[in-house]
Amino acid sequence: MNAGRLCLILGVVLVVVAAASLLIGDVPILSLMKRDPALAQMLIVELRLPRLVLAASAGAALGLSGAALQGLLRNPLASPDILGTSAGAALGAVISAYFLGLAGTLAMAGGGIAGALIALLLLLALAGRGASSATLILAGVAISALGGAMMNLALALAPSPFAFYDIMFWLLGSFADRNLGHVSVGLPAMLAGSLLVLSAARGLDALALGEDVAATLGYDVRAMRWRIVGGSAVAVGGAVAVAGIIGFVGLIVPHLVRPLVRNRPGPALLPSALGGAALLVAADIVTRFPLNGKTLPIGVVTAMLGAPFFLWLILSRRGVPS
Repeated sequence: MNAGRLCLILGVVLVVVAAASLLIGDVPILSLMKRDPALAQMLIVELRLPRLVLAASAGAALGLSGAALQGLLRNPLASPDILGTSAGAALGAVISAYFLGLAGTLAMAGGGIAGALIALLLLLALAGRGASSATLILAGVAISALGGAMMNLALALAPSPFAFYDIMFWLLGSFADRNLGHVSVGLPAMLAGSLLVLSAARGLDALALGEDVAATLGYDVRAMRWRIVGGSAVAVGGAVAVAGIIGFVGLIVPHLVRPLVRNRPGPALLPSALGGAALLVAADIVTRFPLNGKTLPIGVVTAMLGAPFFLWLILSRRGVPS
């Protein structure tokens, strides 16, 4: 399928789920518009629209980053989490809110972005300037493990039981109660990171043939690698900062999109962004329906979708030469 046609289809799907996101919730918007149009407008503009924008932009950042990293590392199991970005962003936000006393929403988002950038700098220091893709993977796994250990320490040292539960709930991911302040901080980071990743799209097809071939064709492989790594760090860091850790989007969507564009990593980037946006907006709608009187965090919803997919992917690759 042509990448442009696929983008058109996914764009239509995104528009449909976006409209549903604005209409579906505890308060039925259509009936409220008849009774109190001003209140309905305020509800949409101040609550549901920021929630929709953040869910769509975070899904796009995760889907795009996953597709780019899988193309860069030539590893179908790669995802944005593999470079430690999510762990660094979550740790930065927790430290900012509960240990530095900067508990405001903007400060927490800023701490998350700072944590993602620190994780990137640590990745660069561990991997070195001329690092291979395998070295990047190993460095990312090490940073993720370190971030997880520090996160467990932060939970153990939480200043109060209430802070402990707040941290745990935030880590599970949610777009509830987000406002325009979150959008003003998270959206620029996700947009800037995504544009940086997209700037390396043209070289990904050449890189699929090998780093030597890509270099022979005139592409700066090292610069392309760091544009993708750095862009993914900023984009995913912005998403984690405002929504918590949301896994598997960057794994599922590129695998569904890539066969539709003849397994070409470059043309898969933009459709993966649109598919990630549609998937996360749809998952956010699911969280609005309580289960046993409790609202599911969006990270749980994506994990329920992604974990079986991940297991199937691993089983399907058994016996396939690496």
